[in-house]
Amino acid sequence: MRITVETTVAAPIDQVWRAYTTPAEIVEWNAASDDWHTTKATVDLREGGAFSSRMEAKDGSMGFDFAGTYTKIVEHKLIEYAFGDRKAEVHFEPGPKGVVVRVVFDAEMMHSVEQQQAGWQAILDSFARHVEAKQKAS
Repeated sequence: MRITVETTVAAPIDQVWRAYTTPAEIVEWNAASDDWHTTKATVDLREGGAFSSRMEAKDGSMGFDFAGTYTKIVEHKLIEYAFGDRKAEVHFEPGPKGVVVRVVFDAEMMHSVEQQQAGWQAILDSFARHVEAKQKAS
């Protein structure tokens, strides 16, 4: 089963792309809730390159690595990657109100579809807020 989440980011495509693919920015936005954060991120943005984000509860009670390999990169348009036995695609589509960022990913069996969709959507919403705040500040 595939799950889709999306948001529209009111910023130029180059800024949206950079925020999504730069480790220093990923650690600023990559969390589903205020009690979690990303402590470290690595990105080798090329087909066959690896990525990893260390996500941890702020109270130190738990954490995990979200890691995988990029399988296709089309600058400013598409990022495809594999993580474990699952796959995901991130589409970037500039439009009149900003860049539509759509993530389509394989569901896993441990959590309900609703939980997975809500978690990935929360991270994408955090991403949009981060980029828009930087856009307003510049």
